[in-house]
Amino acid sequence: HTATLLPNGLVLVAGGLSTAVAELYNPANGTWTNTGSLVTIRLYQSATLLPDGQVLITGGQGRDSSTLSSAELYDPTSGTWTTTGSLVALRKCHTATLLPNGEVMVAGGIGLSGPLSSVESYDSAIGAWTATGSLTTGRTLFTATLLPNGKVIVAGGFGAASGYLSSVQLYDLANGTWTATGSLTTGRDYHTATLLPNGKVLVAAGNSNGVFFSSAELYDPTSGTWTNTGSLATARYLHTATLLANGKVLVAGGQNSS
Repeated sequence: HTATLLPNGLVLVAGGLSTAVAELYNPANGTWTNTGSLVTIRLYQSATLLPDGQVLITGGQGRDSSTLSSAELYDPTSGTWTTTGSLVALRKCHTATLLPNGEVMVAGGIGLSGPLSSVESYDSAIGAWTATGSLTTGRTLFTATLLPNGKVIVAGGFGAASGYLSSVQLYDLANGTWTATGSLTTGRDYHTATLLPNGKVLVAAGNSNGVFFSSAELYDPTSGTWTNTGSLATARYLHTATLLANGKVLVAGGQNSS
C-alpha cells in the first residue's frame, strides 16, 4: 500500500493486496478512520501529494494480477476518489516524483513485457499524461529523488537484460532529457534513497540476486560521484527510510532472507 502525509497532518493509507480500502491516521489521538475507497483495487501503485492538496494514485497491479494504466485523485476535503487521465503505458513498481513545475513524473516500472524505460508527466491542470524523454535503461525497483537543483536522480534497480543495476541517471526538467552520472559502488534494487539536509543522497541496503546488503552510499551532486559510508547494523531490503527533524535517517523493518 502507500502512505501519504496530508497538509492537515493526517496520513492517508491506500490500497494494497486485494483491497480498495483507504484509511486516515490521526497522530493527535493515535486513531484510524475509514475514508472513501479507491475506484480500483490496486497494489504496487504510486501516491503523490499534489500542490493543491489532492493525492494522485497511479498504475499498479489490479485484483486479477493485471497491470494498470488507470489513475485516480483523492480529495481530502470530501474524502472521495475520482478517476483522472490514464497513463500512456501500463505500469507497476514505478516511481512518481513531484517536479518543481507542479507536474508529476512517472518513470520506469514493470510493463507487459518487463522493465520499462518510458517516462511520462501528469499535468493536473488538464488531468492528462504526456510521454517525455526515456531512461537509457529499462528498470524497476529503483529510486527517484528530486535534488535541490530541480533535477531528478534515478539510481539502481533491476533491468531485464542488465540484471541488478549500478547505473544512475539525471533528469533535466529544462530540456526533458536524461544523462548518465556516477554509478553506484554496488548494483542493487529494493534499496532506499533519502535526500539529506546537506543536499547529498543516501542510498541504503537493498538486494542483488539474493544477497542482502547492509552497505550504504552517498551521492554528491557537485562531483557526481558516490562514496561508501557507514553500514547498517543489519542487512535488509524492502525497508523504509525516513528523514527525521534532527537530520538523522531512520531505517526500519524489511527482510533479510528470501
